[in-house]
Amino acid sequence: MNEYWMYVFAAFVGGALLALALVGFGLAAAMPGLDRWSRRFFTCFFAMLTLCVGSALLESSSYGKPSLLPVIQIAGFLDSLFPAILISMSAVYLLHRCEESWQKSTLFRGVFTLCALYFFSVVISQFTTIFYYYSQDAQLQLGPWYPLTVALVGMLLATVLAGVVRRRDKLSKRLFLSFLVFLIPMLVATFTYIFIPNYLLIDAGLTISSIAMFMIVVLEQIEQYIRLQEETARQRANIMVLKMRPHFIHNTMTSIYYLCDQDPKEAQRLTMNFNTYLRKNLSAISSENTIPFSEELEHTHAYLAVEQVQFANKLVIEFDTPHKQFRVPSLTLQPLAENAVKHGMGPNTIPLHVVIRTRAIGAGSQIVVEDDGVGFDPTIANDPDTTLSNIRQRLKFMCNGSMEIESHVGCGTRVKITLPQI
Repeated sequence: MNEYWMYVFAAFVGGALLALALVGFGLAAAMPGLDRWSRRFFTCFFAMLTLCVGSALLESSSYGKPSLLPVIQIAGFLDSLFPAILISMSAVYLLHRCEESWQKSTLFRGVFTLCALYFFSVVISQFTTIFYYYSQDAQLQLGPWYPLTVALVGMLLATVLAGVVRRRDKLSKRLFLSFLVFLIPMLVATFTYIFIPNYLLIDAGLTISSIAMFMIVVLEQIEQYIRLQEETARQRANIMVLKMRPHFIHNTMTSIYYLCDQDPKEAQRLTMNFNTYLRKNLSAISSENTIPFSEELEHTHAYLAVEQVQFANKLVIEFDTPHKQFRVPSLTLQPLAENAVKHGMGPNTIPLHVVIRTRAIGAGSQIVVEDDGVGFDPTIANDPDTTLSNIRQRLKFMCNGSMEIESHVGCGTRVKITLPQI
């Protein structure tokens, strides 16, 4: 009865490990954020791990059945080879992440030598009894030199672990941890195997460690992907700053020129507002973090003041912004106001009314920019090259904010930004 329940337990554990290995294979093949080399590596890694667990499960289910002795021998042979191959692959991954050539690496030569010795011992075991063999009643028998094979696996793990520790300064903390998660449980499983010679134990440690390592590496890859997206959004913001409309600058300078004779005080005020607008635009290039909303509001005030001088009575601005104690990415509000003026003005929308509101909502803040202009098709905002799309990306990556757009041709546009507390 005890043997029966041990068989059931081994089958259950083996099935669970096989399922985990298959999950790892599927994740490696489909997980977004992985670079091409890492995707190929982990797909191959988990394919071999699946074969490793499958051979162990086949050996365990056939164990003790003399009629299946050839199956047991083949499965045992494969199950002996795969762990060493997978451990060696982790050394290749280590060298790749450290940007070292495996052809010139002392670590790779050491790992290759230990693997070759281990493979030799496994192959020899198929023809001799000095390491291990299966008796005629399909039972595993350990030979006098059997501890040497276990020692070789232990030395292989220790060599890779030493290589990881030596290169810890070249690895991120997360990646260094992933190698420790992979190697240390395997060392413990190998040591335990000396006392409990069951390959399912080795495969259990190998599978669980591999899944944990893979998930940690994937998290790092995703973080790198997010950082890349943030940098891309920031660069787009910089390009948007550098692409200030030449005709806007020309019109402003022309207005200042004529106002110098007609209304010197108004010319001074326009010059100061235009100077503030330029200064805020240029400072946005070096701004990598969020800024106080009050600074963005000042930028918008300066821009709209310049536009009001140029459009005279054709543009009416209303500010309702009592809530200012929050932060936003630079160039969030000003481009929305500029869009409202640039795209809202039409022959049938004079004067154009633009309203800017803020309010506190729960644990966050809300900004609304609304106009009664000509409106547009909101699907245009999904174009990655548009100003609105750029703002939406930066809101998402920099402060987990969101932006909603409501617009109808001939009825105006309403843009609502929702920001969590930061």
